[in-house]
Amino acid sequence: MSEAESELVQSITTPLRLEYQYTAGVASTRFLRGMADGKILGQRCPQCEKVYVPPRGSCARCGVATDLEVQVPGTGTITTFCVVRIPSDSLDIDPPFVAAHILLDGADIPFFALIQECHFDEVRMGMRVEAVWVDAEDLGPTFESIRYFRPIDEPDAPFESYKEHL
Repeated sequence: MSEAESELVQSITTPLRLEYQYTAGVASTRFLRGMADGKILGQRCPQCEKVYVPPRGSCARCGVATDLEVQVPGTGTITTFCVVRIPSDSLDIDPPFVAAHILLDGADIPFFALIQECHFDEVRMGMRVEAVWVDAEDLGPTFESIRYFRPIDEPDAPFESYKEHL
């Protein structure tokens, strides 16, 4: 066996394409229509009162329908995050950049989004952020109506206020 044949294969590049269709249910449709109007909508559980954003139509904890709609602001707290150092063909952002779970004010489930307008090594748990929306004429029924989140001039949230959402 030659030296080239005995070397372990470290990686391969292969083309991959996934196509799928998603049919939004009632809760998801309301949420996506809210995004098209520049609003972040969730649903509150009538029993435990947790607010789900995006809504799921039922409470995972109580197993009951969540049909009480709640609008939450586009501000929140970073609970966890990661610095992404690998480029992606589906994003127009050069690495490194930050992807974070954001606990929106008034919600009980973190929302996943990009963090921009600050250096990646300045992002931290507890950092207060706000949504940056696309221009009004570009709003649509999609998560892409929010371009990213950016830091706001507020003190970091205390760990106790978000520790249950890690």
